[in-house]
Amino acid sequence: MRKLLYALAASMLLFASWAQANPELRSDHPERYTVVKGDTLWDISGRFLDNPWYWPEIWHVNPQVNNPHLIYPGDVLALVYIDGKPRVTKVASNDVVKLSPKVRSEPIETPIPTIPLDAIASFLTDTRIVSPSQLNGAPYVLEGEDGRIITGSGDRLYARGEISADRVGIFRRSKEFVDPKTGEFLGLEARSIAGGNIVAERGDILTLELTRSNEEVRIGDRLLVSEDRRLTTSFVPSAPDADIEGQMIAVDGGVTQIGQYDVVAINRGEREGMKPGNVLAVLKSGNLVRDPVTDETIQLPSERAGLLMVFQAYEKMSYGLVLQATRPLSVGDKVANP
Repeated sequence: MRKLLYALAASMLLFASWAQANPELRSDHPERYTVVKGDTLWDISGRFLDNPWYWPEIWHVNPQVNNPHLIYPGDVLALVYIDGKPRVTKVASNDVVKLSPKVRSEPIETPIPTIPLDAIASFLTDTRIVSPSQLNGAPYVLEGEDGRIITGSGDRLYARGEISADRVGIFRRSKEFVDPKTGEFLGLEARSIAGGNIVAERGDILTLELTRSNEEVRIGDRLLVSEDRRLTTSFVPSAPDADIEGQMIAVDGGVTQIGQYDVVAINRGEREGMKPGNVLAVLKSGNLVRDPVTDETIQLPSERAGLLMVFQAYEKMSYGLVLQATRPLSVGDKVANP
């Protein structure tokens, strides 16, 4: 009898954990929703689900719809039930259209992004995580034309070194990331300053023409091969496959308080299973208090204070965008599975 009770208890616990792991619809979810310009996949997921990172589990691809995996402004999304389970899918609009002679025109729309791309564009296209040896061994700027020490877009400059491409980016050493607990070196941030083309080579002296610049190029800045990294909007909100426990180790802009749409660096990367689209909970460390009875110093439990989504993962670290913050966050706050 006791074994039977244990088995029943274990089954109930298993069922409870399974139920918690499944997506739950919001109580005020719409039956239909028309996508508008400016929407993001995260916004739409949050309209239907309490936990938007479960979106892949309720999205139903309709093979009869063009580009069924992509969502465009004007698309109508409907909540349907398939085999008793809720699913969101694209459907044809039932709106009545009054026909009249006119010029037929169709706007060229782009799919809605997962998160606001303007907040992360420079990190996806320009900023890189490299090793110190990679940056130290790269060609470097000698001076600008006519001896100028500062140059910009449209100028010509000279550099020294060898590089296996004609199109290059000019980078400047930025932050060094170190794991706050283990002291392990995680990577060096190389910040993009400008870009251009090599128009002449004489020995190890390179002549460049700058085609763009977002800062003044200085003597000593480094040249790296340009990468054709296009903005991707294809990642979807998802929970990490593995258990993650890490920290926010830096924030873009050097501010002390972190809020919604701030870009942060975390000390977990591809080797820990992180990938673009993974959602993490941000846990605010509890205060240290003195026990009035025992006079001990007690660490209060961490509390959930926000959500972030990883948009760029490297071997040992990742960049993420804070999507929700219920209170001010700061460097050092923990991140974990949502």
